[in-house]
Amino acid sequence: MPTPPPTGPLVTRDTVAAQLRLLGVGPGEILLVHSSLRSLGWVNGGAVAVVQGLLDALGPTGTLVVPTQSADLSDPALWSRPPVPPQWWDRIRATMPPYDPLITPSRGVGVIPETVRTWPGALRSAHPHTSFAALGPHAREITDGHAPDCRLGEHSPLARLEKLGARVLLLGAGYDACTSFHLAEYRILAPLVQVGRPAPGGGWETVTEVSISSDRFDELGHDFERDRPVVRGKVGAADVRLFPVADAVAYAERWLPLHRPREE
Repeated sequence: MPTPPPTGPLVTRDTVAAQLRLLGVGPGEILLVHSSLRSLGWVNGGAVAVVQGLLDALGPTGTLVVPTQSADLSDPALWSRPPVPPQWWDRIRATMPPYDPLITPSRGVGVIPETVRTWPGALRSAHPHTSFAALGPHAREITDGHAPDCRLGEHSPLARLEKLGARVLLLGAGYDACTSFHLAEYRILAPLVQVGRPAPGGGWETVTEVSISSDRFDELGHDFERDRPVVRGKVGAADVRLFPVADAVAYAERWLPLHRPREE
């Protein structure tokens, strides 16, 4: 049976850049992008063309930032997709390669962030679970100093993005992917958890972290979009949302204690 032709639309590097400009993305700005390549349609050049289009829209003075998370460097006792036998756990902990910002692949955030991570000149932050990669003049300022016990809080790239006036671009991604909401969790009452991971020098370590959860972020995003200015549009077939990091954090700081209270 013949393979059916793609349904489109046909998306190119120029398509991405032009449609982002129409939405108001301009030269010199800092953009935190959460993305879904599949949502765009048939992209000529795939993730590479999308990254090129983003960089074209931002220009040489703009900075592109993406999440490059690697949550698989975690305690196998917590794995569920799929789980592994309990008799393997100690061996997995003892032999799991530690995080290396140069070679550890991103996981669960899509092919566009992984393409940015490996782009010439990209810099990546140091947290072994919730790193960010960046390209552009502000890349080092954003990625440096990501504390090993602060996934998405005051000592993470999110706080620097907020301070620098960055905007979030949801490119075919939903509000459940909006990491900026997590910064609000560090500023309100939130429980602490023990997080296991491979230690930098080998072996296993446990650190105390703020518990983070994207539960109900889709509802939070719905209300945020209703109450705050959010640019809406399309790039290819993908639904797009564009808004300041600072607006998202401030709104979540008020919304979360009312709608999703969490106790210590």
